[in-house]
Amino acid sequence: MAKKAGPTRARTPRRKQESSHSGKPLLKPRKRWKLPLVSLLLVLLTIFGVWMVYLDAQVRAAFDGKKWALPAKVYARPLALYPGLLLSEEQLRAELTWADYREAPVADRPGTYQRRGSEWLIYRRGFPFWDGAENSRRIRVSLSGGRVRALADDTGSQPLLRLEPQYIGGIFPAHNEDRELVRLDQVPPVLVAALIVTEDKRFFEHWGVSVHGIVRAMMANVRAGGMVQGGSTLTQQLVKNFFLNNERTLSRKVQEAFMSLLLELHYSKEEILEAYINEVYLGQSGRRAIHGFGLASRFYFGRPLGELDTGEIATLVGLVKGASFYNPRRHEARARDRRDLVLDLMAQHQIITEAERIRARGQALITASPRRAGQREYPAFLELAKEQLQQDYRLVDLQSEGLRIFTTLDPWIQAAVEESAEQHLNLLERGRPGLEGKLETAAVITSVDGGEIRALLGGRDASFFGFNRALNARRAIGSLAKPAVFLAALRTGDYHWGSLIDDAPVTVEGRAGDLWQPENYDHQSHGMVPMQTALSHSYNQATARLGMTIGLQKVVDELHRLGVRESLPAYPSLLLGAVSMSPLEVAQIYQTIASEGFVMPLRTIDAVTTSEGDMLSSYAIRGKQMYDPVLMEWLRAGLEQVVATGTARRLQSLPQPLAAKTGTSDSQRDAWLAGFDNRHLGVIWVGRDDNDPMPFTGSSAALPVWEQTFRKAGAEPLSAPRGLKMMTVDPQGTLLADGCSGEAYPFPVSWLDKPRQACNSGTSRIGKEIRSWLDWLF
Repeated sequence: MAKKAGPTRARTPRRKQESSHSGKPLLKPRKRWKLPLVSLLLVLLTIFGVWMVYLDAQVRAAFDGKKWALPAKVYARPLALYPGLLLSEEQLRAELTWADYREAPVADRPGTYQRRGSEWLIYRRGFPFWDGAENSRRIRVSLSGGRVRALADDTGSQPLLRLEPQYIGGIFPAHNEDRELVRLDQVPPVLVAALIVTEDKRFFEHWGVSVHGIVRAMMANVRAGGMVQGGSTLTQQLVKNFFLNNERTLSRKVQEAFMSLLLELHYSKEEILEAYINEVYLGQSGRRAIHGFGLASRFYFGRPLGELDTGEIATLVGLVKGASFYNPRRHEARARDRRDLVLDLMAQHQIITEAERIRARGQALITASPRRAGQREYPAFLELAKEQLQQDYRLVDLQSEGLRIFTTLDPWIQAAVEESAEQHLNLLERGRPGLEGKLETAAVITSVDGGEIRALLGGRDASFFGFNRALNARRAIGSLAKPAVFLAALRTGDYHWGSLIDDAPVTVEGRAGDLWQPENYDHQSHGMVPMQTALSHSYNQATARLGMTIGLQKVVDELHRLGVRESLPAYPSLLLGAVSMSPLEVAQIYQTIASEGFVMPLRTIDAVTTSEGDMLSSYAIRGKQMYDPVLMEWLRAGLEQVVATGTARRLQSLPQPLAAKTGTSDSQRDAWLAGFDNRHLGVIWVGRDDNDPMPFTGSSAALPVWEQTFRKAGAEPLSAPRGLKMMTVDPQGTLLADGCSGEAYPFPVSWLDKPRQACNSGTSRIGKEIRSWLDWLF
């Protein structure tokens, strides 16, 4: 049976059917994918553009503004030379060494000196002093008998010449970076050329990124199987150090590359090179990071860049590859090999001749000591200087503006007190088990006429940045308070040094019924003694009786007039020094005595200038005359007798006269010596931080440190008093009329004192004692 035929439908091939819609179904999907892609690209380009604008703003803001936070540079006093100055050969040589001068057969360039017998020829460097810059010049100094005999320069005799001051530290920002900025025209061309051929031969050809260098580094790293070489240009190194951190990621490298391109777009090669020379890290000095070739030159070789030889320049350039790894002080062999490689490159590129290369390679690699005076810091002094500066300047400005701070520190006196303290404390501890390393010390030394702090010792370890005992250790001052008692007595007009006072036992009842019964150090009573003897021998009983007689409040008032700022309790024990003070506060009291009654704040700062040398502040002597100078001469005469006949007799080994007072607190917990000559006042403290007793007194512990310090620094006898005269005193301590003879003895008194009675020629034990004690005055 045949099938029924139905309508027929032609089968069109699938591909043909799809193509019958004019191709539209194929175009629509392409548009759907293309539009999001274009949008994404636009977004990415926008983000990239914004990012580049941000990077560009960062680069320009940093380079157009202040590039570095420059710490204030702090300098000691300059050595002022003038005929008659007390100056030993040892000190002059030390001062020149600390200022990094080199002795040479001929002083023919700045920074050198030669000696011919007693004459020293010094080629002084130029320096921007606070009162004006001075150029380099040759000066001649003739010494004789420990003093400057003559002073001249190339123009003839001079009344005053100065050597540049020693760097003693900085006021650093938190990162502790330090640098000495140099302009490109101040850098030896040979150093610039050596840096380029060693670190970036194509520096003047690329635009901040060197494709050739990157490819070369990649090939070297592949061959080595690790990171052995970098492809960074000098520009990239500068960007990394200046803007970025040491993170090793692809994103950071990309950022570094684009910032390098932007840097090259805006700034010249010379500007970039100058910034790199001042930025590159080249070593570490304790807490201080050494950045830039200017500071590295002084740190490693003790001279400015312009004074370095070829081998020294090559050594510094070699440090760029790794300042720690090639440190010439710690790794001399590595540093020498690296130096020689740099010298080879310099000769290969005709920066130096072959003869210069051979000569430089043959030289020993010698660096200056990192602990030399010109590079070490003085933490105790710097703490006080920083504290005083902040009365006028913000800390952020001191840490970032590159100010120059000219201080009063005398490196010679500072070295003397540091050495003396260490030697004597070692001697005291020797052979005493349990005491070794337990003794501590502090010292303050000032100028008599200006109150300038010349030395400050905060502890046995002079380099320690920590507890500063000179400022912050408040200890009982003991017998150092006694001169205030005797001064109060002299001011009443009822006493003079020949007045007799009783050294019998004293008992004072307190408000609570407790008894105060001081004893003498020798546990003996000495009867009636001249007031001078009571001070010279530091009799506690006589001093306490005198103080109670004239009144406690008068003694308290005297201490305040002498410079004590804090309130003091009017307790009887105050008379014998039962009050705690720091060495700096004690120095303030004795400064008033040494300066003939002129109360002046002790200061550390002479002047402050900008980094360009413009004056910002100049600190003159400030103060007030609180005492009649004659009264202070009278008190000084008593303190001179402490040295001549009393507890400070050991100081007679120094030129006389000197004035001093020893002090020992209860149970011998604190040992003190405060004294002065014609130029300097010194306060020395010795004790234990745990406040335990010591087997020492002021005479045995503190006095020898003072003596050794002033022997080394140079002691100058006190000038003769101008306002005193000698008057006779009878055996009962009464002033007699002029012309009296017999058993009558001279004491220094004020011109205002009048005789109390006519001549008396009686004799007594007291009179003979007075004569023996006062033979020194004739």
